[in-house]
Amino acid sequence: MRPTIGVLALQGDVREHVLALEASGAVAVPVRRESELDGLDGLVIPGGESTTIDKLLRAFELFEPVRRRIRAGLPTFGSCAGMILLADRVLGGIEGQQTLGGLDITVRRNAFGRQVDSFETDLAFEGVPGDPVHAVFIRAPWVEEVGPGAEVLAAVSDGPAAGRIVAVRQGRLLATSFHPEVTGDTRVHRLFVEIVRGAPVPQTADAESAHRAGAGQGEDEG
Repeated sequence: MRPTIGVLALQGDVREHVLALEASGAVAVPVRRESELDGLDGLVIPGGESTTIDKLLRAFELFEPVRRRIRAGLPTFGSCAGMILLADRVLGGIEGQQTLGGLDITVRRNAFGRQVDSFETDLAFEGVPGDPVHAVFIRAPWVEEVGPGAEVLAAVSDGPAAGRIVAVRQGRLLATSFHPEVTGDTRVHRLFVEIVRGAPVPQTADAESAHRAGAGQGEDEG
């Protein structure tokens, strides 16, 4: 099966993610409007500037449709800024910044420093076979706190940032601080494609509403 995975095409390395997904056995399509979310088996939120992507999501009237689908079970992978947008809690954000949420983590924006502090390193990555994953960090966040529902997949092993968490998974959600789409190594994308293949068909917004209505009042959203 070649699942259809959308790449949010508002900012960031859209083409690189599309190519990596295609090489990993998926059909990849850019997403710029709500109608293009229909029929997706998964979604990628690329890097860029998290506050800008937040504003563009709202300007294109995509914020709530994407958030509803994530809550309804759409497998989603966020890299760098995409990690920030999937986090439930953000440190160092600007006033009014919103996230789509879904990952029970706290992230710190620009934790590794400015553009001039960008760096590369090799990571032992849980669930990715073979050699360590070569990771490229560009104005990257790191994970300050992981809730009980999330699983740590990778952390920096040496240098001043040793021990900092840079990859997590929670069920159908995957996030990395770094940019796996720029190295030519598709193993992280292949991991996400396998997550998509193993996930049940995502509920539509209507199905989600019906489920909540049947569950009774006062139920918290996860």
